[in-house]
Amino acid sequence: MIIVTGGAGCIGSAIVWALNKRGIKNIILVDGVDHPEKKKNIASLNYFALEDKEIFLDRIKNNKTPWSIDAIIHLGGCSSTIERNEGFLTKTNFDYTRCLATYALNKDIRFIYASSAATYGSGENGFSDKVDLKILNPLNPYGHSKHKFDLWAQEQGALDQIIGLKYFNVFGPGEYHKKEMQSMVRRGFLQVLDSGKIRLFKSHNPEYSDGDQERDFLYIKDAIEMTLFFLDNPKIGGIFNAGTGVVRTWNDLAATVFKAMDRNIAIEYVDMPPSIRDQFQYRTCAKIGKIRDAGYSQPITSLEEATMDYIQNYLLFNKRLGESKVSFG
Repeated sequence: MIIVTGGAGCIGSAIVWALNKRGIKNIILVDGVDHPEKKKNIASLNYFALEDKEIFLDRIKNNKTPWSIDAIIHLGGCSSTIERNEGFLTKTNFDYTRCLATYALNKDIRFIYASSAATYGSGENGFSDKVDLKILNPLNPYGHSKHKFDLWAQEQGALDQIIGLKYFNVFGPGEYHKKEMQSMVRRGFLQVLDSGKIRLFKSHNPEYSDGDQERDFLYIKDAIEMTLFFLDNPKIGGIFNAGTGVVRTWNDLAATVFKAMDRNIAIEYVDMPPSIRDQFQYRTCAKIGKIRDAGYSQPITSLEEATMDYIQNYLLFNKRLGESKVSFG
């Protein structure tokens, strides 16, 4: 039995879809399915049971899980980079993860969890997954909550047994419930349909022109391949970046959206809200040598290919992974 927490979310539902493609249906999907789009994410998926996240946590705490668990892929939690409630983030992203990890370690269950590229902060110490964790300084409470668990796992000497994945900017089908946390591909797509323009933040850093802030954009299909690589290789442990290793700008991303929609480029630059200016990452780019050295050899989808697939095969038809869709070749 495989547990997937956050199983109705973007990456979680994609993991279940990928497991189904392998013929695996013995899956406990853990999530609070509190949004109609999340319900749609799992409507076409095959799984053994849907478990409320608090009920599941209670089972873990009381050692009363009625299943023989082979692996826990923990993708649940708060992924909002603008969440300011540190107590909520600690409970959701640290305490919950620590409880599951402790249970898995005690029972020799494979444990894979979502860390985040937000743990790297401004990038003054680089984006290497080989760096000493203690020198990293996240910029926002969300990043701190993820980093706190990474540090705990290191202090417990558990990183040779579990896997932490520092996902960079993941985008793709299944993110439709995420409101302001949706990717700029999805938001840009909707903006173009509405006004013919895409709105990007102005730069408030003199080293970057408007729209030239840099990101490592990772397609959901690559994110799940990287995740399942570690399910297939249970003897590997550690923290690994999940990214492309290629830096692109927001302007690049906007251009790919317009191309996939066969529209002329029209970008409007708007002021960044003061509340996030001091916590904004102007550059992220994953170092992926560690995951390659571990044996992950799959090619990684380019931003152009990923955006074309996402828009033409999913967004234009409001489809998700696992739902029938039109292929444009």
